Amino acid sequence: MPNLKDLVNGILSGNFTALSKGITLCESKKLEDRKFANELVKACLPHSGNSIRIGITGVPGVGKSTFIETFGMYLIEQQKRKVAVLAVDPSSQRSKGSILGDKTRMNNLSVHPDAFIRPSPSSGSLGGVTHHSRESIILCEAAGFNTIIVETVGVGQSEIEVKEMTDFFLLLMLAGAGDELQGIKRGIMEMADGMLINKADGENLTAAKLAKREYQNALHLFPAAESGSTPKVEICSALNAFNLEKAWNMIDDFIQLTTDNNYFEAQRKSQLNAWFKKSIQERLNLALFGNKRINNFINNLETQVIQKQVSPTEAANLVYEEFKKSLL
Repeated sequence: MPNLKDLVNGILSGNFTALSKGITLCESKKLEDRKFANELVKACLPHSGNSIRIGITGVPGVGKSTFIETFGMYLIEQQKRKVAVLAVDPSSQRSKGSILGDKTRMNNLSVHPDAFIRPSPSSGSLGGVTHHSRESIILCEAAGFNTIIVETVGVGQSEIEVKEMTDFFLLLMLAGAGDELQGIKRGIMEMADGMLINKADGENLTAAKLAKREYQNALHLFPAAESGSTPKVEICSALNAFNLEKAWNMIDDFIQLTTDNNYFEAQRKSQLNAWFKKSIQERLNLALFGNKRINNFINNLETQVIQKQVSPTEAANLVYEEFKKSLL
């Protein structure tokens, strides 16, 4: 186990090795690592919060990794920002393993001294984010990164998890991939603070412009956002680095507006509260399923549920009552 003070100082000095070690400890499921990680995050919290947190999602094949690579380089070179990317790869349901290929797809960004890329397995987490992405954000901010990008595995209703940890939720879309307005769930569009239609190049440019108008018209039918901002739609090409300044202006304008109307700070406080409640759930899960006696009790009940000797709801109540006894 590393020395806490040394690791904190390493992270605060922007040392990538220390930052990687800290995130690894946050992701660990070992009890001793979790205790250490809690102390580490506590020490880094006062040095966090000074960044723009951007969540990026989109349908598979939309080019999220290519966009993040190109956009990240634009932010570093044109906007003089330091960029940390928390790229989440889908895990196997069988082995819980992950290819973690995002870093290999971001060749230029991964070697830039002002960029840090951390691929992590989703490990079955909803929303395509790891259980401890929030802690990773805190550590990256403490290390001096003022732009945090959280890339998700795909799109679904559970993307609300990403919305609850970022300041701006960006939805990447494709044009000419069928009926766009029917091809994505309304809930995702309602959550988006802005939309980008990627791959607007070559013969696809006209289709992208048409899709932009369609999405803009569709967004006008949605209820007003709590942020006070009307979501914008732009086209871009990550491959050709086209319209990246419009993508940044969309985000920057949103941050300025929400800072002025106090929504930015209110959302950050709400996210901390959501993190708190999520942590309670995780702690209770650990206490429940980490108890050997309760696990044996559950295994016995599973057989009865499968054989229809007891209903799933009644079995859950029995587990709850048994768990209460273990707390006395």
